[in-house]
Amino acid sequence: MSVHNRITAYIHMGAIAQNLRVIKENLRVGTKIMAVIKTDGYGHGAVPIARMLEPDEDIWGYAVAAVSEARELRNAGLKKPILVLGYTFAEDYSWMARHGVRPTVFTSQMAREFACEASAQIPGGFTSGKTPVHLAVDTGMSRIGVPDTPEGLDEALSIAQMDGLQIEGVFTHFARADEKEKSSARSQMERFAGFCDSLNEHGVTGFMRHCSNSAGILELPNANMDMVRAGIILYGIYPSDEMDRERNHLYPVMELKSHIVCLKRIPAGTPVSYGGTFVSEKEMEIATIPTGYGDGYPRSLSNRGNVLIRGKRARILGRVCMDQFMADVTGFHAELLDEVTLLGKNGEEEITVDELGAVSGRFPYEFVCDIGKRVPRVYID
Repeated sequence: MSVHNRITAYIHMGAIAQNLRVIKENLRVGTKIMAVIKTDGYGHGAVPIARMLEPDEDIWGYAVAAVSEARELRNAGLKKPILVLGYTFAEDYSWMARHGVRPTVFTSQMAREFACEASAQIPGGFTSGKTPVHLAVDTGMSRIGVPDTPEGLDEALSIAQMDGLQIEGVFTHFARADEKEKSSARSQMERFAGFCDSLNEHGVTGFMRHCSNSAGILELPNANMDMVRAGIILYGIYPSDEMDRERNHLYPVMELKSHIVCLKRIPAGTPVSYGGTFVSEKEMEIATIPTGYGDGYPRSLSNRGNVLIRGKRARILGRVCMDQFMADVTGFHAELLDEVTLLGKNGEEEITVDELGAVSGRFPYEFVCDIGKRVPRVYID
């Protein structure tokens, strides 16, 4: 692969290993980790990351958001369990049951439909002869899940009693664990623990409890139960700017690089890019960089963002186009094909995903997830 791609996402696998160490340092011995690799590993590449994690005994399996993502992992030869965190459709149940892909269930109807399809399949690898599912409990997210109410408990017990199904896991999801004030998250944790206790009292036992997301892993040790779901912190990104960054140092995994493909001097009074939203006030040297919102680089960085060239910040001039944008390199002594850092380090300077999110108005999770498919990923061991 040429080093002169229009734009390249460099994925540092060693940084993932470092972040995994940080995660493990926050867990009790025996707590399993579910690696959340939905949305193509938050834009980093689900299959290469899963292949790296597969041999780790502490990794129980993987969490995805859609059956299509589970298919991609199975087609790539990944063997560990997969949980689909979102809703799954009946037409996928037969394939899921055959391939050890766990659905999230939260109504007796969907559980019954899954049990019916699963009964027609060979439950290969499941010594109990039952097909595993995970039960979602809504303790305050108001998204999916049985409510933690008497009615919700009745629904959960109905699911637990169905022939051919095993409730392998019960989970909830924090809505505000990434805030400095943890009272809301602690309330959810207590509600979840109470619901699990109620299941036990009615004879439903042997399931894994998991409620910690990335923020919970780092700052709610009592929520790190039988298993945790490690998502954004695996990629070196903090869940929010309210997290304690001194206690847990994460290592950024993704860098974005491009190159200068055109240099020109423009006189004072020259408009730059669509709409002429920037007009030079003096003679300037500008560089064209072959990256744009078609690659997932936000148009909202127009006239606001910076890139790094020769260890210095170069301001974006005018609107970011679909495939290109311009930057001010006056006084840089820049040359054609000089490397341009869009995300990451260049010399002593660094552009972080938090900075890009703040300037562009995008959430840091959103920024990395939106880096497009036409951006090649290069994996650095």
